[in-house]
Amino acid sequence: MPLRIDFALTPRKLLPHVERLFEASAGKILNLEKRWRPAQGAPVFTVRGRYTARGWTEWTQGFQFGSALLQFDATGEKRFLELGRRRTAERMAPHLSHVGVHDHGFNIISTYGNLWRLMRDGKIPFNREENDGCELALKVSGAVQAARWTSLADGTGYIYSFNGPHSLFVDTIRSLRSLAVAHQLGHLLMGEQDRRISLLQRAVVHALSTHRFCVYHGEGRDAYDLRGRCAHEAIFNTNSGLYRCPNSQQGYSPFSTWTRGLAWALTGFAEQLEFLRILPDAELAPLGGRSSLESAYRQSAIDTADFYLEHSCRDGIPMWDTAAPQLHRLGNYLTRPADPFNDWEPVDSSAAAIAAQGLLRLGNYLHAEGRHAAGRRYFHAGLAVSRTLLNPPYLSTRLEHQGLLLHSVYHRPNGWDHIPKGQRIPNGESSMWGDYHLRELALLLLRHARGEPCPYFFRNP
Repeated sequence: MPLRIDFALTPRKLLPHVERLFEASAGKILNLEKRWRPAQGAPVFTVRGRYTARGWTEWTQGFQFGSALLQFDATGEKRFLELGRRRTAERMAPHLSHVGVHDHGFNIISTYGNLWRLMRDGKIPFNREENDGCELALKVSGAVQAARWTSLADGTGYIYSFNGPHSLFVDTIRSLRSLAVAHQLGHLLMGEQDRRISLLQRAVVHALSTHRFCVYHGEGRDAYDLRGRCAHEAIFNTNSGLYRCPNSQQGYSPFSTWTRGLAWALTGFAEQLEFLRILPDAELAPLGGRSSLESAYRQSAIDTADFYLEHSCRDGIPMWDTAAPQLHRLGNYLTRPADPFNDWEPVDSSAAAIAAQGLLRLGNYLHAEGRHAAGRRYFHAGLAVSRTLLNPPYLSTRLEHQGLLLHSVYHRPNGWDHIPKGQRIPNGESSMWGDYHLRELALLLLRHARGEPCPYFFRNP
């Protein structure tokens, strides 16, 4: 395993770094709020340190306003609560009924979901009107997400991506929190002839389809079946309902692993394991039973975690794709800390920020199961990745740069990422999802360091 794990590292030892992050974060949230013009759409990634939009789909708005809510959670500064609350009310309503994306967990859980969680966590006073409004938004979002459904020949199915009904994206596992929260609130989807469709059933079936078609388990599925490898997209024939092939939108190829997709899978499955834990056996029995479901989710979480650790550099930062075409020019790069300024292939720090949280959550889950050695290994691996991200050259402390996490990559195949003058690859820029997930990671570390309960959207009523 290339990543060097320091078992003496603790969340408390990272506390000064976490506090420095939130000090830098405050100015960046306010800078973006002051300079961004809503008519531009949602900010997506930076170019020369300034956030820009990219009209593909509106999937990052929730990260913008959710970041202010995470800032309040960490620091108690009420101006960030009011900013996140006000912008959620003003600008997030159209996203609730957005039927064209698979990103409801990103947009809605990050805004309405965080406000709802803050009340449940006792971080803000309970307000019945605000609570009911957030719960209604979360219910609507979960149902709209669940309605993007493709049925397969074997009776299973999946939430299809913005590419269309033939497309299952690995990313969507992280948006299943939308269905899970809506189900937890007692909601369902109403279909034709008043058919009552369970959001839990769709969440579980989608997760199992992702486990089956997007994550590889070393079982000889094809010539590139390495345990833990991920395909960004699985393609289906919608006429027959049969699987056809892997594909990739943002990775190098269908047979390599785009590392942000890998990170989405790792963290998504780890979080869904937390969701299964709060559900009664009676709810899970018709869906295959707790043991079977936990086994599948756990396998995907562990397989992707191991693959991430085996294919990241010494400091826990991955290249943007594990088979990017110029990696051979970097020599034995996995045995060294990542170099975001190399001449050949970019790293993706946003993948690391997402994966680090998944490693911590998986570690906590396994420890609670009594698998202490494995839990300790993954948890401390998450700490090791976090330490790298909380320091230069990844943490951006210059106020004039609007991003918080440097060296994030958006869409390498499309050439959308900014390449600085005189250099050959993208570096030095940030993304909304990278910044948000670094803040979400830092909040998780902060709660651990203070001995406070971890932030969960899933909790027994």
